[in-house]
Amino acid sequence: MGYQTTNPYTNEVLATFDTATPAQIDAAIAAADAAFRSWRDTPLPERLAVLDRAADILQAGRRDYAEVLTLEMGKLIAEAEAEVDLCVDMLRYYVRNAPGLLTPRFLRAAGYGDTDVQLVPEPQGVLFAVEPWNFPYYQVIRIGAPQLAVGNTLVLKHASMVPQSALRMVSLLAEAGGEGLITNVFASHDAAEQILADDRVRGLALTGSEAAGASVAAIAAKNLKKSTLELGGADAFIVLEDAELDKAVNWAVFGRHWNAGQVCCSSKRMIIVDPLYDEFVDKYRAGVARLVAGDPMDPATTLAPLSSRSAVDELAGKVRAAREAGVTVEEVGEPVPEQGCFFQPTIMTDIPVGSPTANAEFFGPVSSLYRAADEDDAVRIANSSPFGLGGSVFSADIHRAQRLARRLDTGMVFINQPTGVAAEIPFGGVKRSGYGRELVDLGLKEFVNEKVIAVTDIDGAF
Repeated sequence: MGYQTTNPYTNEVLATFDTATPAQIDAAIAAADAAFRSWRDTPLPERLAVLDRAADILQAGRRDYAEVLTLEMGKLIAEAEAEVDLCVDMLRYYVRNAPGLLTPRFLRAAGYGDTDVQLVPEPQGVLFAVEPWNFPYYQVIRIGAPQLAVGNTLVLKHASMVPQSALRMVSLLAEAGGEGLITNVFASHDAAEQILADDRVRGLALTGSEAAGASVAAIAAKNLKKSTLELGGADAFIVLEDAELDKAVNWAVFGRHWNAGQVCCSSKRMIIVDPLYDEFVDKYRAGVARLVAGDPMDPATTLAPLSSRSAVDELAGKVRAAREAGVTVEEVGEPVPEQGCFFQPTIMTDIPVGSPTANAEFFGPVSSLYRAADEDDAVRIANSSPFGLGGSVFSADIHRAQRLARRLDTGMVFINQPTGVAAEIPFGGVKRSGYGRELVDLGLKEFVNEKVIAVTDIDGAF
């Protein structure tokens, strides 16, 4: 697949880029490896100064950077600016915290003194970062900020529809004084074989679909390369009978429709206990109907187009299959514009647990609503999904919500708000949502060699 910028609001093709040849891919790996050999020996304060300057550049150019996101994948301009802000926060998190997180520590061991066994975190080398189109900057910075702080470098294969976003991330680091820390390559999907077979590449960090994750992780495993995967999600949004109903409804509308519903951790499955179900559905339908589809650059727009015509067609196919299987499908609100890649907001009910519809991920403004008999039934429905990324629980009793959260088979649970993202909170899931964690100390250590350096008495007994 070729790389090109197509405005999803106007359908205008604005730029195209050639797919990289094997020779160009080899050159990209060589450049990233050369950068690594210098970067790993750069003192940590100097590495962090580059990240700090990158944060300053992003903050100063907030609107300019945001407009590229809106242009390439249709994100509302306010949401694009919020994505830039989040990237600034993540960079500054590691500027503040990496020194403490990367400090070598001493281990107590029988027969050794208190400072004889040291655990030293060291960078491993070039990482292959495969990133998606729905958060074109955030996904790169989420892996890039911790790994560049450690001393690793990245070869970036971004999604084919956001090539200019990829190039902006490369130029951002270069402008900040980190030339070569991120090396972009407009590679085909098949290029993963070449990249991961190269001894200079030490690991894989992928965010994307289940199919992509399974395919590329298998190549990494074949080449004995560690991988982390952040894949799809079908987050449960559980509303208990003591929840503040209007608050839960407002959060549900937002949680399902931000970024036009194209979020791995958006609230895709609303699970409402029986006493509140009917009232919740009525209010939720009214809230969705108030969404305004239009130009994503217009501040009055609250529902953006999908990222591409193919995304519309794929989502329409899944909804059509659900209707044919007997699921109740209801289109909501005023008709969306015919111009651009819009999808009519849709609510699905009467979904059998365990059915293909229940087990699918709907990437767009399509909501699945379930009636639960009680709290235990809500947990049963939530855990029936093959996905396990995030989830949320709404209840006036925080301790009750926390106890329920412990029962959910998922990587993240938020109380009284949809699954969130923040620089200070780790991100990742279980089951078919992938493995590994990004952000905070967990993300920092995913591709670190925790080297043991032990001192012993040469005259000691063996």
